[in-house]
Amino acid sequence: MESTYDVVVIGGGPGGYGAALRASQRGKRVALVEQSHVGGTCLHEGCIPSKTLLRSAEVCATVREAASFGVQGITTPKVDFSVVQQRKQRIVQTLYEELRIALKRKNLDIIPGRGRLIRPTIFSPHRGTVGVEQDGGMTTLYAEHIILATGAFARTISGLVVDGRYVLTSREALHLTALPQSMLIVGGGVIGVEWASMMVDFGVSVTLIEAADRILPAEDETLAQQMQQSLASRGVQFLLGAQVDPTSLHICEGDSPRGGYVEIDVCLAAVPARTQRIAVQCILVAVGRVPQVTDMGLEHTDVVVHHGAVQVNEWMQTNEAHMYAIGDVIGGVQLAHAAMHQGEIAADHLCGVPTRPFSVWDVPRCLYGRPEIASIGYTSQQAQQHNIAVDVVQRSLSSHNKSLVHGASGGMIKMVIARDTRTVIGVHLIGLHVTEMIATVSLARLVEATAWEMGVVVYPHPSMAESFARASRAYDWDIQKSMGFTPRRNTV
Repeated sequence: MESTYDVVVIGGGPGGYGAALRASQRGKRVALVEQSHVGGTCLHEGCIPSKTLLRSAEVCATVREAASFGVQGITTPKVDFSVVQQRKQRIVQTLYEELRIALKRKNLDIIPGRGRLIRPTIFSPHRGTVGVEQDGGMTTLYAEHIILATGAFARTISGLVVDGRYVLTSREALHLTALPQSMLIVGGGVIGVEWASMMVDFGVSVTLIEAADRILPAEDETLAQQMQQSLASRGVQFLLGAQVDPTSLHICEGDSPRGGYVEIDVCLAAVPARTQRIAVQCILVAVGRVPQVTDMGLEHTDVVVHHGAVQVNEWMQTNEAHMYAIGDVIGGVQLAHAAMHQGEIAADHLCGVPTRPFSVWDVPRCLYGRPEIASIGYTSQQAQQHNIAVDVVQRSLSSHNKSLVHGASGGMIKMVIARDTRTVIGVHLIGLHVTEMIATVSLARLVEATAWEMGVVVYPHPSMAESFARASRAYDWDIQKSMGFTPRRNTV
């Protein structure tokens, strides 16, 4: 079978279906190729199921602390993990059905199967060709433009075989049928920290190891320290500057519901000769994700792959002008909302519609543990690396009105302000509901808002968002006046 389209999108995750929808809205004939289920990793094996489990863990922790809110008579909560998993699957299925219905209503074709790039013949009038392997054979799609949105898969550790029982990635962990008594988490990035927060709130004994000298090495150091302190106060054990020795893995079968336990040596970098033997019911490997660039037919193109990721420009265009790539396959910020944004940029660009180029500094980063972390833009260290002179305002959220009402302890806002323009170029938050707050800063980044402008916005009271006004007003207005600074726009 053969079909011709204006745009063929390979990969039906948030970036892929977002790009397909935008191109269809622009009047293009679009095919969306997906080998599994539309929604991708985010909906089925990532964002949605993990945040659903995190919510159940948060409720468990809240019930455990009920007496502090004056609610008496509640004993230690008991987790029925089968119900937790049923709720997770019900939410995923509901969102999946809604997505399928939404896509069917649009003017695009969903092609099931694995898509690969095919080198077009010299006689082909089309710039791109995609072969789709299906149970019934091969379907060939011709297109003027192709968007690669093939995503990524969990990185593993050489020699540490993922068996889905004793050694897991986040994909297998999402399908646990029972909570383990203990878990070793290898990797202190966002995924590892979220799982540590979740498991300890469920009552699991958690040990987290990280090769760097601190957790969350990509985030602001102060935020990372506060997160580690919060997790440690709830019982998470940390081994930093450490790595597992895969050759030391030993599985001990047993008759428990989990079937036994596993032992492994952890090598401490600070003392190379020292190792620590750890015994847990399972190991979660959370050491990042690898762009899916293999077995795609890229060898039939001139597309450049560097350090395992497809290279693109600010319009998500590869070095073949008719071919774009978005989402996890290009590396960088591997986030669902970043992929959707990139997909819309790519679709608009190939349609000839003016659009803003992609900037990593405009993408919010969120960690949905307890407490939450949310960041956007530059840290002070990154600004220094880019030769941007900045002022930094830091304020505690531990005594914030909404934090106290909710019984949330700790928290912080750090605002990074360009010294010459007074523009807010970065905000870093840890605390209650900060993943909702960060959207305000996304808008501020879009309009290049100054600290003064963020300070004169009317925020509801009581709300966590008031912290933006407090931090902005704390900025030294007298210095601004002495330098002759006036607002860019008449906003009041």
